[in-house]
Parts: sequence; structure tokens; C-alpha cells
Amino acid sequence: ELHGLVNNAAAFPTLTGAEVERIESFGRRERVAAGTLLFEEVQVEYDFILIIEGEVEVLARDGAASNAEVVATHGPGRFLGELSLITGPRTSLAGRATVDATIVRLDQAAFRRLMADEPDLSDLIFTAYLARRDILRSGAGATTLKIYGSRFSPQALAIGQYVRRQRLPFQWFDLDSDKLDPEVELAAHGATVADAPVVVTPNRVLRNPSTRELADHLGLTHRSGSGEVFDVVVIGGGPAGLAASVYGASEGLSTLLVDAVGVGGQAGTSSRIENYVGFPMGISGGDLVERAAIQAQRLGARISTPSRVTGLATTGDHTEVTLDEGEAIWARSVVLAMGVKYRRLPIENLESFEGAGVYYAATEMEAHVCGGNPVTVVGGGNSAGQAAIFMAQQGSHVRIVIRGDDLAARMSRYLVARIDAAADIEVETGARVVGVFGGIHLQQIDLERSDGTVTRQECVGLFSFIGAEPGTDWLPNELELDAKGFILTDRDLASTRASLAHPVPRPFETSMPGVFAAGDIRVGSMKRVAAAVGEGSSVIRSVHDHLGRAPTEVGRS
Repeated sequence: ELHGLVNNAAAFPTLTGAEVERIESFGRRERVAAGTLLFEEVQVEYDFILIIEGEVEVLARDGAASNAEVVATHGPGRFLGELSLITGPRTSLAGRATVDATIVRLDQAAFRRLMADEPDLSDLIFTAYLARRDILRSGAGATTLKIYGSRFSPQALAIGQYVRRQRLPFQWFDLDSDKLDPEVELAAHGATVADAPVVVTPNRVLRNPSTRELADHLGLTHRSGSGEVFDVVVIGGGPAGLAASVYGASEGLSTLLVDAVGVGGQAGTSSRIENYVGFPMGISGGDLVERAAIQAQRLGARISTPSRVTGLATTGDHTEVTLDEGEAIWARSVVLAMGVKYRRLPIENLESFEGAGVYYAATEMEAHVCGGNPVTVVGGGNSAGQAAIFMAQQGSHVRIVIRGDDLAARMSRYLVARIDAAADIEVETGARVVGVFGGIHLQQIDLERSDGTVTRQECVGLFSFIGAEPGTDWLPNELELDAKGFILTDRDLASTRASLAHPVPRPFETSMPGVFAAGDIRVGSMKRVAAAVGEGSSVIRSVHDHLGRAPTEVGRS
């Protein structure tokens, strides 16, 4: 029986007797009394549980009011859990035996062996967990994480964006909405408007948290083990970093991916990618990177975000990766896949509106804030075109501003055609934004045209896509860069490596042996999603060579 959910066979399969026996061979059978909690919200890791006899109910509990809603009831042949069992955040639900029951319990290590050794069962379980996560996003499970914040608050927006990137079930409460009494809503959780943004979890109320504090509480940041050394640490969670993590984990390398913000990089903020091979109808950047992140974790990679790397140093055969809070991670090899960051417009007072009207991505969060009001997109590349189309689809009138006189000079033809056909998008050529104005949120901009005239126009969202630059200023001096700050690798280093232990650098290897670079951060990269995925996949071959191991054959992809 399911409560408030669609009885979806993919989400809630009942296993056959033979399937139950195969799973039981990986775990242990035990008897539990009625009322026993099999897992609860505070756990970072919990066990895979299969029911042999009896009944277990899954609960969504409100930590403030101590209310419990029954999400689902499972009987013999059913298994518990959802996607968090694979991806790592603390479970947001609880499981309780309603009667005396017999279960089979698999700890994390046993569960991973099951997923690796039994492909058909792995597919069945994984498909169920994906379907359950989708159901939780719109059902009772979404009530276990509540975010109260102003749509004009950069910090609240950052928290909302982070949770969305993690694809976690949650509810957003806009403190500026006419439908909400902020004082009453927050008082129910022992908080005030001065505490906003406020995040309510099943066992704690977080007042004015940073994304790092929220991630720590949810169990999404790295927890180092004593003496743990990874085969490969991937720095950067864009397409290149995710591909390196997928291939590293699939070939048996202990793999950790860290990113300062969250998985996805710039690709993750794209509303739709229509030229990626294999998706004839296009795919959103968020969906693409979500699938890659889950794939990497399913294969055994660990992901820690937000975790900002501030230092890199080679000691003997190992490399020390230092995080901003002073924690050190040890690795036998490192892949640098940080991508690039968007350039800022050279406008006075711009920073005061960043996150409050000035944006570097166009997602559902920004669209909600803009609320269908006029917006301006600066830039003539594909990212700008995709952002303009997305915001127009959300009801905003969009103005694209470029300095040149032809949008087709840098933008793909299919995007130009869509913009030309869109009634709510206009293109302003030979112009630039020179001023931003407003109160707590952007309200107006000054637009200067090539003839020198300046006009002030209404604008609640200024989306900047004016090119990118590498964020490599934190790297050690011995790691060689080009004049623009991009990382030199392999053939570009041939003349500088003659005196080192490896006179002929491996493909993607930097001037630091055992440290590799892939994707947009590397000199000579193609700056395309597909190319970044290719480089991230290929770099693992060089990692194997550095580690002195032969790469395993995992398919032909």
C-alpha cells in the first residue's frame, strides 16, 4: 500500500523468491520487533533493507512539530531506501517496523558489492531509487527540507541553487510573497525574520547558514578517514570532472570529486543543450550532469560539495590537496577539471547586485525571482542565446545586448533562428550596459549605444555571459600556465620537461608529475561539453599509466 504516491511498478517492485535469495547471500537475516526504527533522519549512511516477513512503514517527520506522515508501507519482497543510499546525503526519511518482522540487512560495503556483482538486480534497484526520488520531490518527502528566504537575498538564492543542483526534495517559502506571513511561519520553527534564510530539516533548524554549513549537516561534504589515500582526486564537477570520476570509478580506482560550488559547472546551468550527441530532442544541462553524478556515485566515486581547494603540493609519490578549512586530502594522482568562470562586466557597483538581479546563470531560481519582468542578457555566445530563450519561455521580455552588429558571428545557427522567431526577444546590437541601479534588488540599467547616447531602462535581471577566464591563481608556481592562465599539458610541455623524471609527459599531464588537466581549464581544449566529456574520460588512461596499472576493459565507450 502506498500513501499519497502513485503505485509505480518501477518505483516499488516486489522481488521474486530467486531474487530475494540472491540478495540475502550478500547480507544477514535478522528479526526485529514491532516499533523498531530501522533507519532515521540523522544517519549519514544507512543500510539496504529487504523485507522477508512483516511490514515496514516509511515516515516523513517534521522536526519542529514532531508530526509523522506515512509515505509508504512495504511488505514481503519489497526493499527500502531511495537515491540517498547511493549518492550519500543523510536520509530525510525514517523506516519503522509496524509488526514483528524478518529482514535482510546489507551494510554499505555489502550493498556496493551487490550493485557491482549483480547487474540485473543493480538495474532494478537503481531504477526504483530514481523513480522514488522523482516521487519524493512532489510528495511528502519534499516537506522534510524547507527553505525560508527572500527572493531578493543572494544567500537564500545560493542555498536554493545548491539544493536544486543536488536534486534534493525540498520546499521553498518566499518570505516576500503576499501569501505568507513570515513572522508566523518562522515562529513555528523558533526563528525570526532576522534569522533568514532559515533551513528546516527533520532534526535541526539552521539559521542563516552558508551552503557549506548546510552541506555539512546533510552529509554532502568529504569526511576524511584515518590514513586514507585516493587513487585519484578530481577537482571540479563540470562535464570533464564528472566524466573522469565515472571512468575512474568504473575501472576500480578509489575516486573522490570535489567542487567549490556543486556538480555541473557552467554546463549544469544551461536550460537546454541541443547539440550533444545522443539527445535528438536536447537535454537540460542540469539533467545531464545529474545523470553523470549519479552514475559516478553508483560506480563507487565519492562526491564532496561545496569543498574549495586552496592548495596543491607533491610529496614523494603522493599529492596533498588542501581544502579551505585546512583539511588535507592525499591522492596518488590528481585531475584538474575546474573549468572556467564567467567574466564580470566592468560596471561600478555591480557586485552589490550580484545574486540580487545580476546573474551568471539562468535557471528556475532566477526565473522565479524575475517573475516575468523585463530582463537583459549580455553576450553573443551560445550560453547567452540559451539563457535568452529560457527566460522568454518563463514569461519575461528579453533584450540581448551585444557590442557587435551580427548575433550570428559567435552564436550557433539553431539558436539564432529561435531568437529571430521569438516575439519576446529583441536584439540590441552595437551597445553595452554601463550602469546598474536599484534598492535591495536591481531595478534599472543604463544602456550605451555606439553613437554615445545613454538610455535608462527597466531591468530586474541582468544576465552576463561575456566570456570566461581560468581560476588558476591558487595553483603552485611549479604548475606551468600560459599567458592567459590556462594549464599547459603534454606536448606543450615537451621543451620544459627534459630534466624531469618523465621527459615525455603523458597525455593531459601537467608540469607536476601525477597531476593532470582536462576540459576548459587546459590549453588547447575545445570549450564544448562533448569535448570536455571526452577529455575527462581519456585522462584516466594516463592516470592508470602513472599509477603503474593496466586499465580495465569496461565496455567500448
